[in-house]
Amino acid sequence: MISRLDEEFSFYQKALNLRSARQQILASNIVNADTPNYKARDFDFAAAMQNAVSKTASSLETTDSRHMQGGGASGVKLQYSMPYQSSLDGNTVEMDVERNKYMENSVHYEADLTVLTSRIKIMLSAITG
Repeated sequence: MISRLDEEFSFYQKALNLRSARQQILASNIVNADTPNYKARDFDFAAAMQNAVSKTASSLETTDSRHMQGGGASGVKLQYSMPYQSSLDGNTVEMDVERNKYMENSVHYEADLTVLTSRIKIMLSAITG
């Protein structure tokens, strides 16, 4: 029974951790919108979630045995965003696109929390009768 609960909550834990990591990356892009030569970054959430669920996600790639293993949203491969319109200062942040991604990710994060909360309430009502 406990292992089933762990599996159930593990999925949502991974999803929320990845959503949180993506939120920080998108916020960093928005904050650096006026920084010359700043390159906007993001990652493919679906691929990262698939890696996290399949447990094939390795931690940070190490090239030396003395490197420390990283934690957090490991297995996430950050990619540079390609701008629709280039800027003169080399910055690739497009505020409309980044705000849209930020809000979409926020909505998904909130939805994940809502589903998790409802599952916990169902379990609690089953336990208490």
